[in-house]
Amino acid sequence: MANTNLANAKTAKNDEFYTQYNDIQKEINAYLEFDPDVFRGKTVLLPCDDPEWSNFTKFFAQNFEAYGLKKLISTSYAVESKKIKEWEPTLFETESPYYDADKSRTHGKIFVLDEDINGDGRFNINDLQWSYLEGDGDFRSDEVKALRDEADIIITNPPFSLFREFFLWIMESKKKFVIIGNVNAVSYKEIFPYIKEEKVWLGNGFSNGNAYFRIVGEANYVDGVYDEQTGLVKFRNCCWYTNIDHGRRHEPLPLMTMEDNILYSKHKEIKGKGYVKYENYDAIDVPYTDAIPSDYEGNMGVPRTFLDKYCPEQFEIIGSAEGDAGKELGFKPYPRELRKLNKSLRDGQPYYFDENGFPQKPFGRIIIRKKQ
Repeated sequence: MANTNLANAKTAKNDEFYTQYNDIQKEINAYLEFDPDVFRGKTVLLPCDDPEWSNFTKFFAQNFEAYGLKKLISTSYAVESKKIKEWEPTLFETESPYYDADKSRTHGKIFVLDEDINGDGRFNINDLQWSYLEGDGDFRSDEVKALRDEADIIITNPPFSLFREFFLWIMESKKKFVIIGNVNAVSYKEIFPYIKEEKVWLGNGFSNGNAYFRIVGEANYVDGVYDEQTGLVKFRNCCWYTNIDHGRRHEPLPLMTMEDNILYSKHKEIKGKGYVKYENYDAIDVPYTDAIPSDYEGNMGVPRTFLDKYCPEQFEIIGSAEGDAGKELGFKPYPRELRKLNKSLRDGQPYYFDENGFPQKPFGRIIIRKKQ
């Protein structure tokens, strides 16, 4: 069930998932370790955020001086636009002289940190200034677009239901960014070309690919992964997307040769058997990233999760084995008589015959090749 949570979020339009402080810290530290000045003198925008609940604004406000930021901007989305049924404004808002009961429901808010307003000689969370936006805070509005264009770096956990649109919104701006999404989004036709061209890659990542978010609102559709005691909900296959470099991206995978994999692999599909070849494309199928043979010179179909370990100095991404992208790559159509044996076969995707002569279609393959 955990695998379906992002899809369920899209259906339910419940995108109120808040990232844990330690996960933000772990991810951002990876970029700082590679380049200590990555944020120095930069304006950071946190759209799709709500500082009264979210940790992104708290984290960057508390580290404003340490990172050498020039300006921090955070925007939130209006309550009525999020269609939340039961809601009460926080004391932070109601006790502020800027509080407006009408705007509280219909307008987004903007938080800005760029000066020492309390005169204590420091820039931190106590210096955040806020006001209502003119609109509801939708990232697609001209108001928030202007903030996007002002910023140098965009960082956030965008709405799951709008990830594709939000990604293109960022790419249109040509800004640096770090955002959270489903790893399966790598196969989207709008996103994969950027990955193939090394204009976008996966970030440092969540531990074991498991992300734990705090949830606001009902959690009925994530029963089985929601912990009432901690208030956290678990998502599998979550990742960070970015175009900011980090050290782990340049760490080559430690791999065995093809011969050693056949002799010693821990995977029963390979040990003592070898690698199957696709019937409709010149490539071998590698079902596990750690089973990629280090000495194979030809094309290989690997799982999408390979991108989490992808080192551009070690491998070249040839293309995606999905639909139209697979057809353009050269995957031949499957013989229609095979449909009787496996209804999941699709043109543009690879297939091979198993030991019993039945056609099999591996899930979500990316075609790679060893760098020469």
